[in-house]
Amino acid sequence: MEIEGKVKLIGETQTFGSNGFRKRELVVTTDEQYPQHIMVEFVQDKCDLLNSYNVGQDVKVSINLRGREWTNPQGQVKYFNSIQGWRIEGSPQAGAAGMPPVAPMEAFEPADNLNEEDHDDLPF
Repeated sequence: MEIEGKVKLIGETQTFGSNGFRKRELVVTTDEQYPQHIMVEFVQDKCDLLNSYNVGQDVKVSINLRGREWTNPQGQVKYFNSIQGWRIEGSPQAGAAGMPPVAPMEAFEPADNLNEEDHDDLPF
């Protein structure tokens, strides 16, 4: 499955437990009549895929839906769903990793030493 939209948020990589499990969250806002803010988890080595993306960028995220069953101490069975990303594609933006930043343009200031005759040198 795939989700397309604009990057709203890229979370920091979080590490859990003694085995070093890593997770990073991405929120994508869909472009439809009623936009949805979809949170996608990237885990383990897939966390690094988000390094070259920025907020505001248009992306397509390949996902898997995951479901889990858990029995609490009282014996009640609970179900949890998650959305896991495994690939992300998008057009590069200025400032993204691997792209050189764009230097700001200098302000234009007209010369003070021009006289009225200098303005009439047009060839037509």
